[in-house]
Amino acid sequence: MTCLFFVARFRRRSSSAYFFIAAVLFLAAFFGRLPSAAAADAVKTAVYWAADHARPGETVPLAVVVEIGEGFHINADASQIKPSGSFRPYPTALTVSRADEGLRPEAPIYPSAQPMKAQYAKDGLLSFVGQAILYLPVHFTQQLQPDSQSSLTLELKYQACTESQCLLPQTAVLTASLPVAAAGTDVAARNQQFFAAYGQQRKTAGDAVRFNFFGWHFFVNGSSWAGILVLLGTAAFGGMLLNFTPCVLPLIPIKIISLSYAAKNRRQCFFLGSAMSLGVLTFWLALGGMIALASGFSTTNQLFQYPAFTIGIGLIIGIMSLGMFDFFSVRLPEWLYLLHPEQDTLHGSFGLGILAAVLSTPCTAPFMGAAAAWAATQPPAATLSVFAAIGSGMAFPYLALSAAPHLVRKMPRSGPASVLIKQVMGLLMLSAAVYFIGVGAATLLASPPEPTSRLYWWPVMALSLTAGGWLAWRTFHISPGRPLKVFFMAVGVLLIVLSGYGAIHLTDRGPVSWVYYTPERFKKSLDEGKAVLLLFTAEWCLNCKALEQGVLDSPKIVRLLGRDEIVPMKVDITGSNPPGRDMLRQAGSLSIPLLVVFSRSGQQIYKSDFYTTEELHGVITRALRKQ
Repeated sequence: MTCLFFVARFRRRSSSAYFFIAAVLFLAAFFGRLPSAAAADAVKTAVYWAADHARPGETVPLAVVVEIGEGFHINADASQIKPSGSFRPYPTALTVSRADEGLRPEAPIYPSAQPMKAQYAKDGLLSFVGQAILYLPVHFTQQLQPDSQSSLTLELKYQACTESQCLLPQTAVLTASLPVAAAGTDVAARNQQFFAAYGQQRKTAGDAVRFNFFGWHFFVNGSSWAGILVLLGTAAFGGMLLNFTPCVLPLIPIKIISLSYAAKNRRQCFFLGSAMSLGVLTFWLALGGMIALASGFSTTNQLFQYPAFTIGIGLIIGIMSLGMFDFFSVRLPEWLYLLHPEQDTLHGSFGLGILAAVLSTPCTAPFMGAAAAWAATQPPAATLSVFAAIGSGMAFPYLALSAAPHLVRKMPRSGPASVLIKQVMGLLMLSAAVYFIGVGAATLLASPPEPTSRLYWWPVMALSLTAGGWLAWRTFHISPGRPLKVFFMAVGVLLIVLSGYGAIHLTDRGPVSWVYYTPERFKKSLDEGKAVLLLFTAEWCLNCKALEQGVLDSPKIVRLLGRDEIVPMKVDITGSNPPGRDMLRQAGSLSIPLLVVFSRSGQQIYKSDFYTTEELHGVITRALRKQ
């Protein structure tokens, strides 16, 4: 009758009305009828706890049982679903819209989807059929009082389809409550028919490694041989990218200069590159061994949380920088010569490889952080394999350069140009040395959770500015060719500008009013129904600085973070901050940078180590929605 009414109304107006009605009828035919008794009967849901009580400090799984009617299926979750031709399936999603204080829901666990054929999906679908059981592990914190009742509200979003059509997407609202018993009370298992697959599915979910690279998401199953090979390849690629992070870049020119001197002797060049590669691999294997076997060692960058180690690294880089100015022409103690960048020895190259690997740990390259976090939860053999892959990937460029010495033969080895390159590199290395010494000193003076002093950035940037000025000045006087003169003078001027910009902005606290993390502040924010953006950072993490300046300080993000409904919270693990490190482990990571977003209902909805402004804007907007 409704359609006939529209036909009668628009019949005499224009033929476009017929196209409108045809479109409505087509969509109705494709998506099925509007919600009706038949559509409602396609899917039925219920929730069941695995125990009759919960004790404070324990995790109790909740089963969401979805009974799917005969002839129907529902689309799989977002981690398994994929487009099929022009058809974009609506994914099944289980979210927590409300949870009582003291409840900490974990990520939902979905069953494995089955392949399905449908007329509208030429490549087939991955769907749930029959009975699908989703699991939600819920942690009951120690603050819960015995003889109380805790509850939470869930939303299950799904779309039921047949082989020929899909119904409109639906949202089922479910409520589950469970009594809390005192510690030591006997708790009886119940509803075990729904939890037969829980252990295996939780293990499978733990084996799934989720990668997020600037909004590009993909999963790797670490429980199969094919998945392990992909995981190792991804870890190796992430290790290779470590060479392009600000932490390692100061050492690369040193090795290139060293290889250029040995380029005429192909055999010597290859052995020197191999020794450095072996040093890199040795460190990463040792680090993997400590994480796998040492109970007090849990993060890849933990060494830089000790001020003595950070200051020691700064002193070593400082000594190496003196070698770039030919200060080693004066006789110094023998042990200093091991750090001379021109000492073309196997043990010198091996030590340089170890140093490069050590310097890489404050930075996290794309793909590396997720692989390392997964490896830390696996048996020692798997942990060592992943860390060996990271080390191999990082070592590969040095091995490739040494195997192809013609790539470094054009590097000037004598004359004013060679001296200038060494001097500029020496100044930049001296800047890096002051940076690490400054971070170590600031860490000694810090009192977590309050922010660390950033005054050390002024001498760091002053040395960098000097390097740029010296490069521009000397290039003007010694460069014979106009193109080269213009290019390197421009590089020097750019370095001056960037150094001045860095000195101002890296010492500034920025436009975001950060709250510094404590467990109490975090809990209070969630209890007040506010969203929380949790930023893990440290003064020795240069990637963290780059992401904060480039993404979080952008005007559109600053506007969102200035709203009353969200708390921007910074977890600074520069020095001794055990609560901060515990929170990093709870977030499922071993390294920084890392950003985690919690919705106003207290549910973690996002986690990533690399992200874009647009991606983060969408995530924060979603977190701010009142559930």
